[in-house]
Amino acid sequence: MGRLIGKRKYRDLFLGVGLLLAAGALVAWPRQAMAAMRDGLSLCGNVIIPSLFPFFVLSSLVVELGMSRYLGRLLEPVMVPLFQVNGACASALALGIIGGYPVGARTAIHLYQNGQCSRTEAERLLAFCNNCGPAFILGVVGAGVFGSGRAGLVLYLGHLTASLLVGLIFRFYRSGEGPRQAGTGHVQFQTASVTAAFTGSVLNALQSTLNICAFILFFTVVIRMLSLSGVMAALARLLSALLAPLGLSQTWAERLLTGLLEVSSGVSSLTDGSLTRRMSMAAFMLGWAGVSVHCQVMAFLGDSGLSLRTYLAGKTLHGLFSALLMGALARLLPMDTPASAYLAEQTEAIACMDFHQALTISAAAAWAVWLLFLLLTAWVVKRSGHRRMSAM
Repeated sequence: MGRLIGKRKYRDLFLGVGLLLAAGALVAWPRQAMAAMRDGLSLCGNVIIPSLFPFFVLSSLVVELGMSRYLGRLLEPVMVPLFQVNGACASALALGIIGGYPVGARTAIHLYQNGQCSRTEAERLLAFCNNCGPAFILGVVGAGVFGSGRAGLVLYLGHLTASLLVGLIFRFYRSGEGPRQAGTGHVQFQTASVTAAFTGSVLNALQSTLNICAFILFFTVVIRMLSLSGVMAALARLLSALLAPLGLSQTWAERLLTGLLEVSSGVSSLTDGSLTRRMSMAAFMLGWAGVSVHCQVMAFLGDSGLSLRTYLAGKTLHGLFSALLMGALARLLPMDTPASAYLAEQTEAIACMDFHQALTISAAAAWAVWLLFLLLTAWVVKRSGHRRMSAM
């Protein structure tokens, strides 16, 4: 008991000192803090809100209306042998690949809370379905940071390959617990009111998007304060000393620390140096996703009881696998030659898009995925009807 009290005492002491230092930093650099907030608000307004909000609405509707159960019947033969999760979990994987993080994680948690997957299945999903979206990797990272559509395309393919590798590994997580068997009876919509599902999905999506923006704003200011106070440089010196055998300089260590906290800030700092090294570090940052994204996932986890350790282990493996794959691909595929003119124009347009363009692209992608889910659902329903008629 005394040990617990002592640990709590030291914890409270460190927290108190940290809060005092944070308040002092805000007093010492008020203009810089306001500038960081403006940068964060610009990122949220131009990229985060228009790109995530439509997919949050879509993911809620897919789960609330029971469409994931229809998809489960169709995709069961794929999801079970590969990832040891039932077919309904395919919606989390698909939305995570297209919508970007944390859409996949939110969908996995929603599936678990709605009883469409077990706790073990949800934790397996969390390990590999929370991925970066194609718009960010192809546009912001590929065309914006590396100036090459080919680089963005290779980064995205490596990112997805590493994600699937993590999923294949986590199929052995709690290997004694298999996937939940899909019901053999007639699947029905879960809600009695489509209007209730729609309004609830929109309101929940707005709340989730605002939560994400709050974390992005917080970490944008934190990174700026750490840089101004010299704490980031001191930590970078320590990290570079520890990883000196790997040839990690203080500059690269500071970039790595920034990416560990917030992925967009870390990737944006990779503007010079060896291309292979830059791409490998960018791949690691995109796979790890950053503490900011992890806090967003923690907000969704709440009191669900799902393991955060499993999620963090999956993201760590995702980052390492992505870096290794990118190191190999960057040597095999030359990145100095640009992709086709069409691909370059498309990715550069995504990188420079404003709010209206981002909202249009995101909404169109969300509606395309929704239409695909709707068509697959209709096909499964029709197929099930034919089977019942044949049985009669």
